[in-house]
Amino acid sequence: MKIVLAPDSFKESLTALEAAEAMKAGFQQVFPDGDYALCPMADGGEGTVQSLVDATGGTFIYRRVTGPLMEPVDAYFGLSGDGKTAVIEMAQASGLDLVPADKRNPMLTTTKGTGELIAAALDEGVERIVVGIGGSATNDGGTGMVQALGVRLLDERGEEIAGRGAHLQRLKTIDTSGLDSRLANVRIDVACDVNNPLTGSNGAAYIYGPQKGATEEQVRELDVALGHYANVMKEQLQKDVADINGAGAAGGLGAGLLAFLDANLMRGGDLVIDTVNLAERVEGADLVITGEGGINEQTVFGKTPICVARVAKQFDIPVIAIAGSLSKGYESVYDAGIDAVFSSVSGIMSLEEAKQQAHEQVQQTAENVARIIKLTKAES
Repeated sequence: MKIVLAPDSFKESLTALEAAEAMKAGFQQVFPDGDYALCPMADGGEGTVQSLVDATGGTFIYRRVTGPLMEPVDAYFGLSGDGKTAVIEMAQASGLDLVPADKRNPMLTTTKGTGELIAAALDEGVERIVVGIGGSATNDGGTGMVQALGVRLLDERGEEIAGRGAHLQRLKTIDTSGLDSRLANVRIDVACDVNNPLTGSNGAAYIYGPQKGATEEQVRELDVALGHYANVMKEQLQKDVADINGAGAAGGLGAGLLAFLDANLMRGGDLVIDTVNLAERVEGADLVITGEGGINEQTVFGKTPICVARVAKQFDIPVIAIAGSLSKGYESVYDAGIDAVFSSVSGIMSLEEAKQQAHEQVQQTAENVARIIKLTKAES
């Protein structure tokens, strides 16, 4: 049997590679001579760098960059095994987790560090940069990022504004003459699983501003500022990006990536599938095993197991998912390409116990699944 093991991470328990290894260990108890292909997956959020480094035999590159409050932070990005692709999680440099709860204020935070990571990736001579833009602390429209890459943003007096949400309203002139020329030869793909526009009631400020610490008044100010920013980009760059789905992601970073870096916004799961060549690895398999920490009614909206199942069904390959927990609405995955779902939690235990025993539980569940498959083969 050829079996492809393509799970996402089990949050706070197992990386995607560790989950795949546990699944393999379970199946080998029943099918010791199986042909196992480990394909650690992700959906563009936390763990994407880890999964793509693992999947391609890559490495981590560490850099000290500017954090969301302009203080230095230690961050990293991934470099694929062939050295051609860099994978960046913006949250490493500009994430909400880097800001203490009592200091959260998207009027003051910046994406400058994300731009510095992109510049560091260019230093590695890559041909493609993948950017995951979840978990941001920012609402600067990506201005901090582009300033780190050489763009000058000037006010009416010709003085450069700070790349923060509070200063967008002062933007008068965009000068891209200093934009890093290496970007012209690099493909920028952005993992973006939200469809928010830049402004308005469903935009960056109104939907995500409050969770980043914005007051109601600040939300209104930020929305107006982002609208002004969009107008200047439209007039001076001939880029009308405000209403594009995903432009409002990460406090408008999506808009900045579109307008300045000609980025491609993609669903995170699909982007990872493309990067690891999952279709090529799945073709000819007898079975695909996927999974993640929890499967529920939200899983069908582009989460990793569904993305994996979509690829497998192109080749009519059965798909089984193993999850730490199954909750309300998990049955919906049956209509989205997954043939069977199993919870790895074998008995009553605390969440902490489940996390600690995750490897053992996933391995045990995989073995039980394999025994069922062996039984059905014997009967046929």
